[in-house]
Amino acid sequence: MTSSEVRTKFLAYYKARGHTVIPSASLVPENDPTTLFTSSGMQPLIPYLLGQKHPSGTRLVDSQKSFRSQDIDEVGDNRHTTFFEMLGNWSLGDYFKNEQLPWIFAFLTGELGLDPKRLYVSVFQGNESVSKDTDSIEIWKKIYKEVGITADVAESRSAAASKDARIFLYDARKNWWSRSGEPEKMPPGEPGGPDSEVFFDFGKALGLHEQSQWSNEPCHPNCDCGRFMEIANSVFMQYQKQADGSLKELSQKNVDFGGGLERMVAAANDNRDVFTSDLFSPLIRVIEHASGKTYGEETETTRAMRILADHIKAAVMMMVDGVLPSNKGQGYILRRLVRRSLLYGRKLGLTKDLTYIGKLAAPVAEIYAGSYPDVTEKIAEITLLLQEEALRFGKTLEQGLSEIKKIAVLDGKIAFTLYETYGFPWEMTVEIASETGQTVDRAQFEEEFNKHKALSRTAAAGMFKGGLADHGEDTTKLHTAHHLLLASLQKCVDPSIKQRGSNITAERLRIDFNFMRKLTPEELEKVADLVNQKIKENLKVTRIEMPREIAETIGAQREFGQKYPDRVGVYFVGLRDGIDPEQATPDDYFSAEFCGGPHVGFTGTLGHFTIRKEESAGAGIRRIYGLLSTT
Repeated sequence: MTSSEVRTKFLAYYKARGHTVIPSASLVPENDPTTLFTSSGMQPLIPYLLGQKHPSGTRLVDSQKSFRSQDIDEVGDNRHTTFFEMLGNWSLGDYFKNEQLPWIFAFLTGELGLDPKRLYVSVFQGNESVSKDTDSIEIWKKIYKEVGITADVAESRSAAASKDARIFLYDARKNWWSRSGEPEKMPPGEPGGPDSEVFFDFGKALGLHEQSQWSNEPCHPNCDCGRFMEIANSVFMQYQKQADGSLKELSQKNVDFGGGLERMVAAANDNRDVFTSDLFSPLIRVIEHASGKTYGEETETTRAMRILADHIKAAVMMMVDGVLPSNKGQGYILRRLVRRSLLYGRKLGLTKDLTYIGKLAAPVAEIYAGSYPDVTEKIAEITLLLQEEALRFGKTLEQGLSEIKKIAVLDGKIAFTLYETYGFPWEMTVEIASETGQTVDRAQFEEEFNKHKALSRTAAAGMFKGGLADHGEDTTKLHTAHHLLLASLQKCVDPSIKQRGSNITAERLRIDFNFMRKLTPEELEKVADLVNQKIKENLKVTRIEMPREIAETIGAQREFGQKYPDRVGVYFVGLRDGIDPEQATPDDYFSAEFCGGPHVGFTGTLGHFTIRKEESAGAGIRRIYGLLSTT
């Protein structure tokens, strides 16, 4: 079964059950400074899980592009990837466990044709805050009984050996879901809840458990031996962390389902290697041809091919959503992916012409031609950017190698300096050290790396203090000023300017936009003057909900790379009285943007706008910082 068939079946299955299909959000979260990338299907829907009404109703379904950098060191086995698609369905205060669990079981066994005897489930065992999920246990027993399977409950690891053990209880480390993990790790305001996962059994005959380090323990669905693969997770999102550390039930009980497309395809084809599916095979074929090596069993060659394929796919999908290589934020993660790709390309003998990296972009466009056509639209530009980044790192690599020749003893601190200064991944330093008979202290490297991460987190906390998510008065004012600034850049500098990113705190706004050169002082002054003119005019700010196609027709601005639902909210600044918003033209308003808010009611409350700084934010991207004051 192809990935397109699985994706289509899932969307159609839930659409037939009253769900509205919504588009995937961008990999770069909108108005969420707490994270660099969209890492799950629920992330763009948090306001609606907390009670805000969604324009498309209470039943939603989609396939969400996701990226998890924490999995980067796991890539290389048969199942871990950094970029993946999360098939998801949601009930926003509508149906709950009694509908969700039978539905997902029926989808897996009916639509995908999985043998119910090869499906095992897990349920939350409870803790001091939330009791055991007995409702899910009873529902699962009934589901299994209806297909003629005896389903015993395994309360402990030792009970896993029972031939009828089918429902497994685990603690919050395994069966509680929030963006932050277990309840004690959740910050105030974070939603979360117990979950119930479904695992596919690839079978005892493979001998995976017997060959693993856990061979002396009973095998169970959450065993890491590789026999079982999690393919579906129904989260019952019904709690919110309070300031005093307690959990309070939300005003509505939600279902937040997530199932990795790559893993569902693996189960549907009874093939535990996700890299042999059509989601990776076009990439693997190109890598085989370029390297002259063959993808096969669990070898270092196969591992290198998996890492190269995963990282390039993730890099391409990031760039489609507007990320460019840099030394900060999302751009830093992108740069790390490309450089690790080049490292593992070296292991495959790909060292002569580093621009081969660019040739790996086309297979990604081929893979997603039907589901994400914007990949194909941007692939030529992305190919060039990948090649430029590869050549840039090639020069850095030579500089780093030259420095290494001067070092007598290569310790962990020096390894971290090479990582930070030249972008040398840990694996590359180890390889270089082995050539001279040296070993590098990994613990020392990790210590330096963790110090760096701690400093980065501190810097990020200051950078994002009072971020847009708090909806404070100062942040709200700067958000409205941000709309005025974008419109003024288009009117005073270049109408083709589009937003490429933003961050708004209580202290200042930041906008990134496409432009090939530094703005002149005269241009910056003209832009700021126009913003202040519109503030003095005390223009009305109005939110209108309308079909997405109409919003695009009237010229409303939209975030680069962002996907929007069929109905959107558009904020107008200065919409002329008596004009039907759905019939408006750019002459009828000063600014119109797709936006979720919040904003002030009239621009006259903003104060005085000042441009503090204008600088480069990457190739072809400029950045402006702006302030508001009362004078």
